[in-house]
Amino acid sequence: MLEVQHIFRSFRGIPAVQDVSFRIAAGEIAGFLGPNGAGKSTTVKIITGLLRANEGRVLFEDKDIREDMVHYRTRLGYVPEEAHLYAYLSGLEYLQLVGRLRGMDERIIERKATSLLRLLLLESWQHSPISSYSKGMRQRVLIAAALIHDPSLLIFDEPFSGMDVVSARLFKDLLEMLSAQGKAVLYISHVLETVEQVCHRVIVIGKGRVLADANPAELARLMHLSNLENVFAQLVEQQDTRAAAKEIVEVMQIPYA
Repeated sequence: MLEVQHIFRSFRGIPAVQDVSFRIAAGEIAGFLGPNGAGKSTTVKIITGLLRANEGRVLFEDKDIREDMVHYRTRLGYVPEEAHLYAYLSGLEYLQLVGRLRGMDERIIERKATSLLRLLLLESWQHSPISSYSKGMRQRVLIAAALIHDPSLLIFDEPFSGMDVVSARLFKDLLEMLSAQGKAVLYISHVLETVEQVCHRVIVIGKGRVLADANPAELARLMHLSNLENVFAQLVEQQDTRAAAKEIVEVMQIPYA
């Protein structure tokens, strides 16, 4: 379905992504993990067509996405980490706008938009301006916008941001359903427990390079560690957080008078 082939991207001569390659098959949920500055955002921007790679390419159904970006974007659903929306529009108006940009029939837009808002627990807010929505509500609008045109490839970047427990549970169930429908999903998150629960494979990136690519249980077994959190910490050479916390407290306690 999606194949990233040896992509390289630098900014002012400093590499952000170096020789990154991976594949996501139809029906597969692939977690994409890495610390801040690892190259996740750059990779996602290249996959979505928002940024060009200096080297390498991205294939969707065996075709370079750059050959027909308009068609590719009709098959792509993307939920970015930051909910940048037209705040003066209502949730319903925003979905209507997205549907029209996708070239959908007005009657289908209306039916899908109202149904998605109801199912995502936004029905009573559908005519209210997005400026009055909470962060979690805005996130649900973005999810509805990513799904309204029934894409084949979905990219979710920190989709649980601001969500309450009920909405997060709904989204986990939705991920399973999307996978069962044959959708390919790239799931970016720092919530490792959720990644371990929902992802079939985990791709770990650090310093612009792929450090590991396997299912969570296999990664833990190969590294003789108990869970994905420990695997991730070792792969990206994270600092000793307990020791750092201790030092922070010690600095706090230095007398200032």
